[in-house]
Amino acid sequence: MNKRAVFHLVAYMTLVIGVAMIFCAGISFLYHEPLSDQLSLIYSGVIAMSFAVVVGLCTRGEINLSRRDGFGIVTFGWIFATLFGSLPYLFSGVIAHPVSAMFETMSGFTTTGASVLSNLEEIPRGIHFWRALTHWFGGMGVLVLCVAILPFLGVGGMQIYRAEMPGPSKDRLTPRIATTAKLLWGVYALLTLVEAVLLKFAGGMDWFDSFCHAFGTMATGGFSTRSASVGAYDSAMIDWIITAFMFLAGVNFSLHYYALTGKPHRYFKDPEFRFYAIFLLCTTLFFTFDIWINDWGTFTRCFRDSAFTATSIMTTTGFGTADFNEWPNASRLLLVMMMFIGGCAGSTAGGMKVVRVFIMFKKMLRELKQFMRPSAVIQMKLGGKPVEQEIVSHISAFFAIFVFIFAIGSFVMTFFTPDLVTASTSVVATLGNIGPGLNAVGITQNFAGIPPLGQAFLTLLMLLGRLELYTVLILFLPSFWKK
Repeated sequence: MNKRAVFHLVAYMTLVIGVAMIFCAGISFLYHEPLSDQLSLIYSGVIAMSFAVVVGLCTRGEINLSRRDGFGIVTFGWIFATLFGSLPYLFSGVIAHPVSAMFETMSGFTTTGASVLSNLEEIPRGIHFWRALTHWFGGMGVLVLCVAILPFLGVGGMQIYRAEMPGPSKDRLTPRIATTAKLLWGVYALLTLVEAVLLKFAGGMDWFDSFCHAFGTMATGGFSTRSASVGAYDSAMIDWIITAFMFLAGVNFSLHYYALTGKPHRYFKDPEFRFYAIFLLCTTLFFTFDIWINDWGTFTRCFRDSAFTATSIMTTTGFGTADFNEWPNASRLLLVMMMFIGGCAGSTAGGMKVVRVFIMFKKMLRELKQFMRPSAVIQMKLGGKPVEQEIVSHISAFFAIFVFIFAIGSFVMTFFTPDLVTASTSVVATLGNIGPGLNAVGITQNFAGIPPLGQAFLTLLMLLGRLELYTVLILFLPSFWKK
């Protein structure tokens, strides 16, 4: 691994983080918050930028990245982003323990949305905006943003893009990867702006809340400015707007780009999108009838809460309008299954990704047919195109590793949580970047009750989930460090 080039680019990413903190200090100033709150963000930004300048100057030179360098940049970049990103929480006193501050920051950057904070209404707005901004940066990828805004990364940008973007396939909208990064971030920013405007004029939110929730929605993060999450507004209009944009955030952003350039039919030609949309509709209807017959409320309210919750969990956003921890067992079990699935490849959602689940389902059917007719040659297809055996093998290995980490993680968390449901759902909620789990880490609870050692373990799981396992795990191989 070219350590000089890796840390040179990590320095640029840290510089972006530092500038963002200074911007959040400006937000704090606009809302006339105490000087101490403003200084906590300014000090954090200055420290991050000072580190960036020193490391950047010490590692100057030609940049030529290999695939291995891309993995190192992304993993170390996210670790350093978390280290520096936790400073505003510590300096402001919002979070006292360093491990908890890192947990909150990693949860933001990985768009997990799991939190150790309560009484969110009492937190300074500058810190709230930083918290929401970590979501927005992490959703499309802060290093992909660097690829978009730093022209000299054109040579090695594909290595970063491949390592940071979620999903088994990495669509290139144009031959130049920097242009692709610009287009994806442009679509991302446009949808965020549209949602923020709609939320503001829906009533109930000011501009600050509108942008914070838009950041959390499009990043499929779930950090809210209210302790009761979106349910605090008790607004049907707000619920439906956020539901619609959560759905869009869970879709491959390449499809949004094609739609904006006059090719909306690409949505319906995409098999992953069709599976995603149909599955969400079916689960919404199941939840609606299950909670309605169990006297949860009127049919209209049940449908609204079911659509919001199904979309929030499937896209791994984690916003809440209803306490699904109190729902019937069948619905709760289905929600846990949806946590594993996640959104589409190329979206900001977490989880295993719909396309992987879809291909594994087709592989299962093929194996059953092959068992009946051993001599037959059965080609697996997706969207009318054959799926290469190498991709199927890669996805099978991903599934095995994901389930193995989930099993080991659940065992580890039994030492830090009061019951097995809390232990297992805290793991899938962090590994899948969902946010809330069940029982003690449910939608109305938080992760503050988990000891620091348990929070540190879950912080690692969030990083593994956001960077889709391989990018982080290969750093533990001795061969990775050999020249």
